[in-house]
Amino acid sequence: MAFTYFFRDLQTLDMICEHALPSLKSRRYINIWDAGCAMGPEPYSLAIVIRERTGYMYFRNIKIHATDLDGSDLFGDIISNASYPWEQVERIPKDIFERYFVADEKEKHYRLVQEIRNAVDFKKHDLLSMKSPGSDFGLVLCKNVLLHFSEHQRIEVIKMFHSSLSEGGFLAMEQTQKLPEAVSHLFEPIVSHAQLYKKI
Repeated sequence: MAFTYFFRDLQTLDMICEHALPSLKSRRYINIWDAGCAMGPEPYSLAIVIRERTGYMYFRNIKIHATDLDGSDLFGDIISNASYPWEQVERIPKDIFERYFVADEKEKHYRLVQEIRNAVDFKKHDLLSMKSPGSDFGLVLCKNVLLHFSEHQRIEVIKMFHSSLSEGGFLAMEQTQKLPEAVSHLFEPIVSHAQLYKKI
């Protein structure tokens, strides 16, 4: 099972909120696709960061569609329950942790509050099927996945991301995962210090 933790690569999440969210906030509803979500800390971290920058009424209109291949068949239940062991939440700033987590009945586990849980759903999905689980996404987030693919596969998956994004939508990737030159014409870089792009 993939190991991850909350607020990993906070810089990219902050860049999304600083540079993509203001543009997306003009939309009535925002659909986000987190491709390769593992057990859920990444989409839930994004939900928390967005909630910190928006009000309750606006946050209700945000939906994060988290997907993963999930060969273990465990991710869906873990994400739905949103209960995580201490080692996955210990890096969260204390004030954020106290606002969004409560002690769970499982020893040394902590559960996300319902408002954040409502913002995320999970679906099994294979990126190499080259079929998007939806369309009209305002943001596609994909980290720690493409590095496992061949160059050709990365290019085709990014083309799929481009087709899945709405006009003016955003793509965010892992810091170390550069946009292949073959698809660079499809996106406009937003910042120089993060892999954040806008659909052309």
